[in-house]
Amino acid sequence: MTLAPDTFTFVADLVRQRSAIQLEAGKEYLVESRLLPLARDAKAGSVDAYVRALRGVPQQREYDRVVEALTTNETSWFRDVSPFKALTDHVVPELLGARPGTSSLRIWSAACSTGQEAYTIGMSLLDSAPNLRVQITATDLSEEVLTRGRSGRYSQLEVNRGLPAPMLVKHFTRVGTDWEISQRLRSQVTFSKNNLLHAPPVGGPYDVVFLRNVLIYFDLATKRDVLRRVRGVVRPGGFLFLGAAETTIGIDDGWERIPVGRSSVYRLNARRAA
Repeated sequence: MTLAPDTFTFVADLVRQRSAIQLEAGKEYLVESRLLPLARDAKAGSVDAYVRALRGVPQQREYDRVVEALTTNETSWFRDVSPFKALTDHVVPELLGARPGTSSLRIWSAACSTGQEAYTIGMSLLDSAPNLRVQITATDLSEEVLTRGRSGRYSQLEVNRGLPAPMLVKHFTRVGTDWEISQRLRSQVTFSKNNLLHAPPVGGPYDVVFLRNVLIYFDLATKRDVLRRVRGVVRPGGFLFLGAAETTIGIDDGWERIPVGRSSVYRLNARRAA
């Protein structure tokens, strides 16, 4: 069934208002596939009928479910690999070298989905700097994915997506047909709900922020606002990780691009970040 134009327009407007993510024309198939389970839960005959009911009697919790369904993005372990190598081989040594005596770091994993990125950061640092105290704040719009991340439990299919076998053996325990991450790693990560359009989460100031594969969904003005808010909670000399297709160049000159191996990181430029 083809989604009605007014259904798509309503959903796209709702998602844009609440998350700033732009659903362009041509994404009707995505809206229909993501909202079909919600329509079935509501005993609606179709996605169009489900959305018509929402428009007739606004329900804030159901609106939240619609936005969450359309803003839950792709995730995997050690995604793209190079950012985590840059973290352990370049960023952490530079941060510790700039602050002699420092034995702890605070990291924000934004748009963390079900937690694979946050736990990947934890595993990387635990293996490379076992005496370093690490506090990771993992945030997302969706309470559903945050609950999954807090559980620290993943299916065989999920651990097969990018997790090296030695890491699985070292940091996970088999629980029935699932795998559960170690208590030590879980204790390093705090999951909380956060909308990037609003104030950053408590837990800062942060030494490192991972904001990967998020800005690509925003318009230019929103990108600038998000990067400005991130700057406000990063320590002087702190670092920002973006996705391979993202940059601060031409958007926010408070950051300095640093080439590291096959990737880049962005360092807060204290002289230009004010």
